[in-house]
Amino acid sequence: MALTLQELVELTGGILLCGDPATTFHGISSLDLASRQEVSFLGNPKYVTQFHRSEAGACLIAPGVSGAPEGMALVQVANPTMAFSAVIKYFAKQEPPFVAGVDPRAIIDSTASFNPEKVCIHAGAVIMAGAVIGDGTEIYPHAVIGRGVVIGRDCLIYQNVSIRERCVLGARVILQPGAVIGADGYGYEFSDGKHQKIPQVGIVELGDDVEVGANTTIDRARFGKTLIGEGTKIDNLVQIGHNVQIGKHCLVIALSGIAGSSKLGNYVTCAAQVGIAGHFEVGDKAVLAARSGVTHDLPGGAIYLGNPAQPMKQELKVMAIQRRLPKLIEDVKELKRRMDASEE
Repeated sequence: MALTLQELVELTGGILLCGDPATTFHGISSLDLASRQEVSFLGNPKYVTQFHRSEAGACLIAPGVSGAPEGMALVQVANPTMAFSAVIKYFAKQEPPFVAGVDPRAIIDSTASFNPEKVCIHAGAVIMAGAVIGDGTEIYPHAVIGRGVVIGRDCLIYQNVSIRERCVLGARVILQPGAVIGADGYGYEFSDGKHQKIPQVGIVELGDDVEVGANTTIDRARFGKTLIGEGTKIDNLVQIGHNVQIGKHCLVIALSGIAGSSKLGNYVTCAAQVGIAGHFEVGDKAVLAARSGVTHDLPGGAIYLGNPAQPMKQELKVMAIQRRLPKLIEDVKELKRRMDASEE
């Protein structure tokens, strides 16, 4: 598959700064590995050195970038990362088109509700009693859809996903392989010398356009709902506890854990390995940097770092002081030796 420079400009909606519109490209690559027959992009200023040395035939750049190698065609776009996504889709092998139908090797309860001419259910999938599946949804092998589950339109339920009873998915939800939606919350009460299990009778509800990563678990509520808001994207290996409420368009990134009954506002970002203790609230548009630990409520609109999490500027000062501690300790020891010598 080939793409001319002129077609690249049209595909990305960019502006051709230099290069022959008839030049042809045959693939994509990173700046450091691209050849003259490939297209690349500069989406992050930290890679500008690679850009200056790159052998890419064409590069998507943001306004104001300079210093391109000789012979590289340049296409200016507002957002190189998003524009490059269109190029990836052009060159990448497309997923097989949606083909409706129910494989006879799927295990489907007679009371499940769906239009077999408008859904795709693969071999080995299990659909239990009373489940409702929206048009355009595809359920891959060995996914298990529990009793009374409701799945909206155009969802993708990949291999080995488990959705337990009565949970609700909106439209265009994507569940990556191994995700578990609606397992029991971690609820126990110590009584009579042992940990007694507390019933978990609520559900999980995922809003429209939510994506849940591979092997991520979202626990059902003790009662009521564990709620994930519209457009929120959850990475692989994330744990979300019972009765958690996450707002719209949040990002929860790998190995993060959110304990029960915590609440996140809209547009919150939890970077990798963030831990949020139970029953705390994080405000709209807060950013929790990697490995932050939340042990109290945090207002929105700020960047937090550290354990316990605090405003990033404050935590960076603390970190700078900590790095100086060894020298400060030696200075104190030396001062004490001098004082002792003076007293003698």
